[in-house]
Amino acid sequence: MAIYNRIAEIHDEMQVWRRDIHQHPELCFEEQRTAEIVAEKLRSFGLEVHEGIGVTGVVGVLKGQGDSTRSIGIRADMDALPMQELNDFDYKSTIDGKMHACGHDGHTAILLGAAKYLAESRNFDGTVNFIFQPAEEGGGGGDAMVKDGLFDRFPCDGVYGLHNQPGMPRGTVNIRSGPLMASADTAVLTVKGKGGHAGYPHLTIDPIAAAVQLHVAMQTIVARNVGPVDNAVVSVTMFEAGTGSNIIPQEAKLTASIRTLTAEVRDLVENRVRDICKGIAQTHGVEIDVDYARGYPSTVNHEKETYIAAKAAAEVVGPANVDTDTPVRMGSEDFAYMLQACPGAYMFLGTQDDTHFHSVHHPEYDFNDEVLSIGASLWAKLVEQQMPRS
Repeated sequence: MAIYNRIAEIHDEMQVWRRDIHQHPELCFEEQRTAEIVAEKLRSFGLEVHEGIGVTGVVGVLKGQGDSTRSIGIRADMDALPMQELNDFDYKSTIDGKMHACGHDGHTAILLGAAKYLAESRNFDGTVNFIFQPAEEGGGGGDAMVKDGLFDRFPCDGVYGLHNQPGMPRGTVNIRSGPLMASADTAVLTVKGKGGHAGYPHLTIDPIAAAVQLHVAMQTIVARNVGPVDNAVVSVTMFEAGTGSNIIPQEAKLTASIRTLTAEVRDLVENRVRDICKGIAQTHGVEIDVDYARGYPSTVNHEKETYIAAKAAAEVVGPANVDTDTPVRMGSEDFAYMLQACPGAYMFLGTQDDTHFHSVHHPEYDFNDEVLSIGASLWAKLVEQQMPRS
């Protein structure tokens, strides 16, 4: 590992930052304490600081040596998850029902470490915009920052982000050009029938029978409508109906999570869901209300910026530890909104070792502090590589 010496020297400091944030998790758009800490540290490093972007977002601006107009944006997310932590170490969450179970505490500490190093060295010619984003976990904080004028106020030639990945060996990097992660849509399908006594089903219109057929039919969308080389997932994750064993209910409700990688397949799946609902409704004599909500779009890396990020990673972790053709993931990420507004790339940084193996969103997950210096060095290398001093 080609860790910067100065970054290695501040590793313990980054760990203190990370663990303090871990102890005080804040949910989507509630990141007041975290944002204040980030802003205070950026000011102490000598950066120009802007707060309240996209509600609780923070941007630190750092100019290097020289008068180049080149610029780079680097993003970290700050929010936690609404879940109970089951770890028992001394820096576990102090707030019931809230936990940093996805490593955003680590992402924030990594970017702060890179900011401190780059502010001290200024070994680059251009501008770095350090973007600390709220509400990645379902809140759409990336979209909120973009709509709040992020790239108008802080122009970037390219924007970059990373996510820790417990399923990859510590110190490895995965990236690919093009679609990397899926869009995330939700369909809530309410089947309305006619309730009555379970002993007299002929006097009712059974919404459960229709909903069961609806569930089965939805499983054919990927198998029989999506091309075999395309990617899509339709998962019915909730089925709600009934209040008693002798009652046929008035309604049944299905909720589905839908993941796709391209706009064409996204449209196809939505259209098929709506068509299937119409057919099942007519067949069973029920009404089906369709509440189809489009969430995060696909995370699509740009080719040039993917090469830039992969090159920087290879210089830090070694070429053998960088996979530039990683398989697509069917999870989602709201960095996608930033990639729609500005060229850029997103990558995964491996964190798994003998003591850090729980997946993200697990109640015993903890970010692996051993990668703090790796991540900060990667960002420093990318900045110095893309905006060298003349």
